[in-house]
Amino acid sequence: MPDHETFAQRRLLVVAFEGWNDAGEAASGAVRTLKDALDLEPIAEVDPEDYFDYQFNRPSVVTDESGNRALVWPGVTIYGPSQPDAGRGAPLAEDAQLDVSGDNGANIYLLLGTEPSRGWKTFTREVLDTVEANEIGGIVFLGAMLADVPHSRPISLFTSSENAEVRSEFGMERSLYEGPVGILSVLADAAERAGIPTLSIWASVPHYVHNAPSPKATLAIVDKLEEIIDVVIPRGDLVTEAAAWESGIDALAGDDDDMASYIEQLEQARDTVDSPEASGEAIAQEFEKYLRRGGDKPDGGAAGDEPWRPAP
Repeated sequence: MPDHETFAQRRLLVVAFEGWNDAGEAASGAVRTLKDALDLEPIAEVDPEDYFDYQFNRPSVVTDESGNRALVWPGVTIYGPSQPDAGRGAPLAEDAQLDVSGDNGANIYLLLGTEPSRGWKTFTREVLDTVEANEIGGIVFLGAMLADVPHSRPISLFTSSENAEVRSEFGMERSLYEGPVGILSVLADAAERAGIPTLSIWASVPHYVHNAPSPKATLAIVDKLEEIIDVVIPRGDLVTEAAAWESGIDALAGDDDDMASYIEQLEQARDTVDSPEASGEAIAQEFEKYLRRGGDKPDGGAAGDEPWRPAP
């Protein structure tokens, strides 16, 4: 990146895919929250016939406000500002509650959709063609993974970048993950090779509530995203929904001794990690003790296992 231009001052594409990269619908929920706040319009869509297995990602039947039924096919849409670069420093919505700070609101593009089932290399080229055609200068990838974390503590976030200048600008780490990856990692690799800097924000969602959306994780991603892209994002009902989500899980745990005990173990491990006096060695020892005494999870998995762990 040029010395005079920060990451946030560029046109930025914020990306989230439903599916494997989106535990608790946290990442896609964050992009939808941003989409509701900005003046955007579709600028590109992929042909679902090229990239989706309909036996895996089936179309859905919906009923509109007029009572008409229609098929909705899985797909991916890229949204762009109706007036790129216009009105920096000015609101982008008439409703004062939807005002964006204007610092970078007119430079934000979004990609939202279902993770493709096939043709990832061709799909990636198609997305990067749109990125280059719109002179987008940076990409922010959002993801969420199931993890051994307690719902009652702040959501753990991991931010990383393969770009040295981005890491320096935001004080981020480089991911050391090795293993299976999703489409986010494929797109990030291709973008970096094309000279487009990227960064990733991943939220950890408690695995024991994986069947329900996690507004608390969405809220955590929105908070971090706001810092990165230099745009004020209205929270709407997210704060209330996050509190209700946490209270609902508390109520479930109150009726299930095994679940309550397991959550308590997660809380103790998390508090040890977060304590000011915790050293790396002390943290490692505490997690070893936690794994030894944890036995089996309430869902039958080993205490140290995760249902899946995509690349951060």
